[in-house]
Amino acid sequence: MTADEFEFVDVPVAGGALRVGRWGTGPRTVLGVHGVTASLMSLVPVARHLGDDCTLIAPDLRGRGGSAALPGPFGMAAHAADCAAVLDHLGTGPVTVVGESMGGFVGVVLAARRPDLVEQLVLVDGGLPLPMPEGVDHDTLVDAVLGPAVARLSQTFESVEAYLDFWRVHPALQEDWSEDIEAYLRYDLTGDAPALRSRVSEAAVRADGAENLVDPGLVPGALATLQCDVIMLRATRGLLNQVPPLYPDEVVEPWRAMVPRFADEVVDDTNHYTIAFGERGAKTIADHVRR
Repeated sequence: MTADEFEFVDVPVAGGALRVGRWGTGPRTVLGVHGVTASLMSLVPVARHLGDDCTLIAPDLRGRGGSAALPGPFGMAAHAADCAAVLDHLGTGPVTVVGESMGGFVGVVLAARRPDLVEQLVLVDGGLPLPMPEGVDHDTLVDAVLGPAVARLSQTFESVEAYLDFWRVHPALQEDWSEDIEAYLRYDLTGDAPALRSRVSEAAVRADGAENLVDPGLVPGALATLQCDVIMLRATRGLLNQVPPLYPDEVVEPWRAMVPRFADEVVDDTNHYTIAFGERGAKTIADHVRR
């Protein structure tokens, strides 16, 4: 399966229409939910590895990609409501939810609020709240954690190649550059040269990125009430290909006793990006979905 082998569906949600990608025609439906500065194109490698038994549906969350024009409010509850609207509209469920990075948090809230729609959660380097430093400004924290991914939202680029070059030097992608990454980045662009820019709304990213500070009880409360199986897949390195990873053992350990039916697995030689974009990570995700 390639990046081109899918169709778009527009689903009515609060404020307009949510753009949804759909891959495959298999009898088992999987909902893919992307990360905070990403788009539905980040699910392409997983779709390829799922094979003929599955249909993967993945929305552009509001403020991103083909849903960029949708207004706020943003936040995990709003995104979960949009995902529920997608599943209700397409008449499917319960499903396996694959949540990449921030998409894991969305999946947790969705499963807690609509347990009828979710039979299994696969959290991909996300979904468990991280320790937050005290007294740090929201925007400063978002900039520090996301780095180049959020920096490019306020920039313009003279050509598609200039945008690709901006990402080619990203430490997490240098050694794992692929056609999937290029397709994802081309989809992300809007406007005309020499003033191309990302379709991702910076306001949406900042609102979503700060939510664990603004509403610290939302995700922990949802995690404690989950009724479905939860598998967390963890990278060995972080957003900038650094050690320690986003989710070292000491961060995950307290959640083992708090989250019912929880298990986790470390995916060797991956970082926060390649655990989804890389072949090893995408195959591991697909293997757990099929189980």
